[in-house]
Amino acid sequence: MSRQTAGDARPIEGFAVETQRGLIFTVKGLLHPPDRVVAYLRYVPDAAGERGAGGRRYRRVYEFSEQLAALEAHGSAYLVDDPMLGARLQAVPVSDIARVHDPRRRLALLRASGSSGPLEEAALQLAELLSSTAGSAPSALGLTGSLLFGLHTGSSDLDLVVYGESQCRGVHAALTDLLGSPSAPVRRPRGEELTVIHTAHRTETPLSAADFARAQARKVNEGWYGTLPFFVRFVRLPSEVEERYGEPRYEPRGSATVLARVEDDADAPFTPCGYGVGDVRALQGASVGDLRRIVSFRGRFADQARTGETVMAHGVVERVLSSSATPFSRLVVGGRPGDYLVRVGA
Repeated sequence: MSRQTAGDARPIEGFAVETQRGLIFTVKGLLHPPDRVVAYLRYVPDAAGERGAGGRRYRRVYEFSEQLAALEAHGSAYLVDDPMLGARLQAVPVSDIARVHDPRRRLALLRASGSSGPLEEAALQLAELLSSTAGSAPSALGLTGSLLFGLHTGSSDLDLVVYGESQCRGVHAALTDLLGSPSAPVRRPRGEELTVIHTAHRTETPLSAADFARAQARKVNEGWYGTLPFFVRFVRLPSEVEERYGEPRYEPRGSATVLARVEDDADAPFTPCGYGVGDVRALQGASVGDLRRIVSFRGRFADQARTGETVMAHGVVERVLSSSATPFSRLVVGGRPGDYLVRVGA
């Protein structure tokens, strides 16, 4: 495993943290309490586990119900009601972090040491393709997902992450061009590949096959490199966003389904992603009279809509309360099974 000590830079989206007892959590978002890191459980030490690294076996937990069961077995220290983020979260106390896994460091070490198998070799090749095509700094890219800590299998995805707004936009544009070229080694999913992705997402995101295929047809963060699926996450640095933990703060107001027109898609490629919206119409649930944004902390909802398009979305309404601005509402999509964001019309 590629590791750092907990004293290194504060982990953000794409990183992973490992606890004193070997639980591995993947970090979500850019905002974290001073004494905790918001992160979701992914791997649990298990002698009968299907994956191994560093002489230890692990069991992967992905479904939310599996995560809760595993967390309850290890006590309740990792589940907190956060008063500023307005949600019950999985979060790891900083004092319990034994290792921080940095995607950029992992890729740099792999470049230096060379790959130990076909998946690592493909990851190196894809990272080099994106970096060279975009003219971006190699240090802006990293490996995340199971590749981050060496728990990948032969069927694992190629999970990459790009850090920094300008670097992200450069790689995003380069990947758009590559996906539009018949001779490029990357392509969008098609046929049975689309079916596989849709099936994997359908349990949490109830989109029809037709709606899912329509969304995937122009997204660039998910596709195929040769015979391997890839997913690229685009992440701003904390210094590039105005939000700080506690300013603003968020209050949940219940779930809602809305119809809205996208007025600003500048934040669409990123994780977390966001869409400025207008002409909002409530179809069901909580009041959305001053709803201005639809946001998601899930990479699957990035690049889902563009300015001028109409979307239908289901999620949790949150009141955004700031000491320096007028309160407004936003819709958070992807925090619970059943949430969705889909383009309406042609």
